[in-house]
Amino acid sequence: MRELAYKEIYKLEECLKELAEHHNAVSTCFKGCYPKRPFAETLESFRKDVQSGKSRIVVVENEDKVLGFCKTDISGAEGKIDYLIVLKEARGSGYGNELMDWAVETLKQGGVSRIEVRVVDGNDAVRFYEKYGFRINAHILRMNV
Repeated sequence: MRELAYKEIYKLEECLKELAEHHNAVSTCFKGCYPKRPFAETLESFRKDVQSGKSRIVVVENEDKVLGFCKTDISGAEGKIDYLIVLKEARGSGYGNELMDWAVETLKQGGVSRIEVRVVDGNDAVRFYEKYGFRINAHILRMNV
């Protein structure tokens, strides 16, 4: 596991594409509508966030292939696990736990008093986060008009 430099952000695209496929398959609310913006825009926002120091990203790799990553953000006393993705082919290897342990420790060291993670409705990753002590805080209801 290593921290990703802002110049390497492009390496995350395959993970984002697999996440989109997963969300489109399991979401109870927006099947077929994810992502809302092009991957290039998301990657550019990651690059800017890492370069500015707002975010940190670590990756797990096999040779030069990214198998998963975690992106954290800190804003004052609030920490956020913005993304935590492990490719299907690498699940069950413990990488998700490694990434989550890094995220929690990094955010604690950053002085946060609360950590947030958002999960798409229908995603079974909720159970993974609950094992770490996360609990549902709110249900956000949206309507497209």
